Amino acid sequence: MSTTTDPGYLTTHVLDTARGCPAEGLPIHLYRLDATGRTELAVMQTNSDGRTNSPILPKSDFATGLYELVFKAGDYLRTSGQAAEGLLFLDEVPIRFGITDASAHYHVPLLLSPFGYSTYRGS
Repeated sequence: MSTTTDPGYLTTHVLDTARGCPAEGLPIHLYRLDATGRTELAVMQTNSDGRTNSPILPKSDFATGLYELVFKAGDYLRTSGQAAEGLLFLDEVPIRFGITDASAHYHVPLLLSPFGYSTYRGS
């Protein structure tokens, strides 16, 4: 673990690549995973810029470990008129990732369309 006094934090950003705009109103759940299972740490929703209004994991709660962001893509796709009720190709998009540096900023963006997505470690 880093010895710096400035702890890190976690942010995300969701872009709707099918419509070419930020994905507003997309629910996101954050979990911490360990040997006993997963613990929900936060539930947020994206704003008009496709971001959460605050870090999804703030500096005060930031720690190394295994995490999972679950993007409720189906809810967003239905609300935005890109999907009908019923079974969807993409409903929930889980992204598991490790935080190894407690002093770093981790940014996990999601590029989303009704039939595909991609992610990467952003800056």
